[in-house]
Parts: sequence; C-alpha cells; structure tokens
Amino acid sequence: MHLRFSLRQIEYFVAVGEAGSIALASERIHISSPSISAAISQLEQQFGIQLFVRQHAQGLTLTPGGRRFLQEAKILLEKAEHLHDVASDITESVKGPLSIGCLVTMAPYVMGRLRKSFEGDYPEVWVTQHIDNQANLLSKISRAEVDAALTYDLDIPQDIRFDPLAKLPPYVMLSHDHPLADRKTINIEELVDHPMVMLDLPLSRDYFLSLFHQTGLRPLIGETATDMGVMRSMVANGFGYGLANLRPQNEMSPEGLALKHVPLEGDYRPVVIGIATMRTDYTSAVMNAFMEHCHTSFRNNNFFGAQIATD
Repeated sequence: MHLRFSLRQIEYFVAVGEAGSIALASERIHISSPSISAAISQLEQQFGIQLFVRQHAQGLTLTPGGRRFLQEAKILLEKAEHLHDVASDITESVKGPLSIGCLVTMAPYVMGRLRKSFEGDYPEVWVTQHIDNQANLLSKISRAEVDAALTYDLDIPQDIRFDPLAKLPPYVMLSHDHPLADRKTINIEELVDHPMVMLDLPLSRDYFLSLFHQTGLRPLIGETATDMGVMRSMVANGFGYGLANLRPQNEMSPEGLALKHVPLEGDYRPVVIGIATMRTDYTSAVMNAFMEHCHTSFRNNNFFGAQIATD
C-alpha cells in the first residue's frame, strides 16, 4: 500500500484535533479553512477512516479512531522535528525551529533584546515565543509545547531541569513622595502599617507573602494587580508600596511618574531566573546554542541589575 500524505496535512489535522473546530484551527495556524478542510478529507480518503464527526452546532468531534490517530500524528510530528536536530548535529550547524516561553512579568524586559541578539547570531533558527505565567509555562514544557522557558526557580517539578542565570533579591517600590522614599534600605516591619499593591500572580503572590510570614507579620494589602506595569502605575500614583524582584533600567512608571527602588533589609531568599527544560539525556544543537547565548547575555547585560547565579 502506497501512502500519499504530507506532514502538512498531518499538522492541519493535529491543529483541528486540538482546537475542536476548523475555524479556530485556522486562526491558530494562519491557514485558510478550505485548505484545512481539504487536507482532512484527503487524509480520511487515504487511510479509509473517519477522523471526525461533523456536528453543525458544536463543530468537530474526534471519533474513537480519530483520537488514536491524533496521538500517533503528534508522535510523527515530534519525530519529524527531531530530524532538524539530527541534521544540525551532523552538519555542526545550528538551524531549525525553537519554541521559547517567557514569564509574563519578565518578558517586557528580556524577550525582545534576547531574541533579537540570538536570531542575529543564528539566522537559520526560527523562534516562536509564548508569554505566560509560571504555572502555565511549566505545563507547556511538560506537554512539549515549548522547548524551554525563561522563568523563576519556584515550584519546579522533578521532571523539569532548571539552569540558573541570575539571582534577584526583593526590593521595595515606592512613589517619590512616600514617607519611606528617602530611606537607603527598608525593614519589612516598617511596611506593615502602609498599604501594599500586591502583584497577584501564581507563585509570585506566595513568594511575596512569605517574606512577611517568615517574621510572623501580615501585609496590609490595599490593592492587587496582575500586571507589572499596572502595579508600577498604582504605586507611582500613591495607592501603596510594591514588592518586586525584577528591576527595570529606569525608575519611571509607564506614564512617566518617578519611582524609588529601595533594597529590602534582611536575609530574604532571592528568586532565581533561569532556563527550564525537560529533563532528558539529549539536548539539540539549537537548544545548546540558546542556553549558551542566555548565559552570555546575562553576563554581559545588566538585566534588572541582576546578580549572576554562580551556584
């Protein structure tokens, strides 16, 4: 039996199987709906099976055979992508796809500069990026949706490897007219009577609360924000102080108001920025190049005034 199908058709099928509709798959992979529909029909004819049940109101539902076919199709695509790595190793060149995740709070300060310099050094690598919170990034690594993620060393599972890049101690963010703005350092006991603008993101929230809890204190949370820029704006406009680890190059809020960044006094655990990847015995040439590039970039650039991680 001579099978006549393309990896492109398999990619379209997987996209529809994961999305649940041709229209949504079309938006995600930027391919027209008629092209996707034709590819699926050709696969069904070629293999002689029905992959989907067409439901007018609810889109497409995988048949039992379609679900099994989807599992094998994903494996086929993974093996096909692996051929890029094999080719790179054979030719000793760095080329092929690379999918990188980045923590949502870190991305505005790191991703653009890091990606531009990496693609400049390795023009035959095409990068896709995924910006998300810590929990979702770790899940995407486990599901092989991203090859690596720039993130924190918080709640890293055993099956994920974490390669540290830099340590980020906590600091206090204040408006220019805050009563504590003229201090050289601030003790956490001095903060409990002042309202706090909490950065309310998974894991980050727990980390900042732990700074108080380890000394038996509780912060006075006046406002919350799920975006670093919003938190900086609220602090600059006098809604309270903020705690953060990522320190931008300038001391201004998004709308141009002055901010003060004051070190937090005491022996508090810094968060560590690093590269999270699946724990495997094989690392592709593209991934090795990206990891080396990250280490070099963090050594040579003053990202957030970060300390280089040496342990």
